[in-house]
Amino acid sequence: REMVVGKSLTPNLQVFAEVASACVATKDAANAEKVMTVLAYAKAAGYQLDNIASTVDGRTLLANGVIAAELLNNLGLGLRFLTAAAKAQGCDPDRGDALVSTHSPAAQRASTILHRGAIFKASKDLSWQLSVKLLELMLERGLTPSPAVWTSVVNCCAKAEKSRKATAMLLDWVELSKQGRADKPSLRMFNTVVNVCEVCGEEELTIKVLDAMKATHDTEGNLITFNIALKRLAKQGNTMLCEGIIVGMLQSGIEPSVVSYTTAIAACVAEPKRSDIAVEWIKRMRSRRVQPNVITYNTAFASCLDGTLQGSQRASQLAAEMVLDIQRQVDSGILEMNEYTNIIPDFYTRTLARQLMKQLKANWESGAIDKQVAKTTLRVPLLQLVEFMKTDLAELAEKQK
Repeated sequence: REMVVGKSLTPNLQVFAEVASACVATKDAANAEKVMTVLAYAKAAGYQLDNIASTVDGRTLLANGVIAAELLNNLGLGLRFLTAAAKAQGCDPDRGDALVSTHSPAAQRASTILHRGAIFKASKDLSWQLSVKLLELMLERGLTPSPAVWTSVVNCCAKAEKSRKATAMLLDWVELSKQGRADKPSLRMFNTVVNVCEVCGEEELTIKVLDAMKATHDTEGNLITFNIALKRLAKQGNTMLCEGIIVGMLQSGIEPSVVSYTTAIAACVAEPKRSDIAVEWIKRMRSRRVQPNVITYNTAFASCLDGTLQGSQRASQLAAEMVLDIQRQVDSGILEMNEYTNIIPDFYTRTLARQLMKQLKANWESGAIDKQVAKTTLRVPLLQLVEFMKTDLAELAEKQK
């Protein structure tokens, strides 16, 4: 201070660098604050932080600034030092910020921590563009992002439904893993990107990601991957390919879940509705000891709304099975049921049952079935679902919640 302020002298950068190095050597916040004072004196002496990275002493000074910023948990300040270093001329063929961030093990560690913290914050704020930019800067500066950093950025892009950017980042990650510069992305990451590609209707990207997953992990995927593929086919009403997916899961040793079967049943709701296949799926899932839940039944009921007597008959059969399943669930005494195991009818169940009763009425009015027969047989289980909330069974189910 005496040299710069008191005597208006201009010490060379080596002096500033050595003082800053002595401050960060103690690794405590109090001395880290002194590094900021040293940098302020360097600026007062006429040095510009934007160009000092072209010299070894200048890089040492900035590297100490980065280390001090990390000790002070000042993400923005540490990154600004690296931004200043990037502007320095005369560092060719390298970049000033890369030279500063890798100046020493301590500088590299601090730079990595600062970038990681900034990326986590950007991802938490759903600032996908900032998180991507920070990750790109990490790589440009010779730093190695951890799997958690890659995951954070890819998830952020996926949450923002930026399927193309999420795919690009995942494939960059895969490429670096091939070079031994990163760990392999997990299957979960591939599933996340496949899902966002499906949501955004990017079929070509979906295939591209699935191909990359197969090449990376030597597998067609896991349960989640297959369920995502089923969801896409169900939207298209492709019952045959849904069956192919289920068969492929079993052949791969992956047991389909209630979500898998319910999604396959959803394909039967698209026109032309295929309630026959929906009923067959419920038989198959029972044979695999997978219990249909309320969503499974609702989806199957929806497939029965085709205006035909056969549809009404199948709906009645399903309603009778659902009532029995409800009784079994209540009798089991299980106090808590989650969304995957709950069978208790909901508002949508009752709505569908009413619509199916109207369809049955249209069936007897058209002469497809005798009215009295319809009322005393097919209509009974459907009416039980409509009036479920008034029954003792509903009261028992409510007490178990």
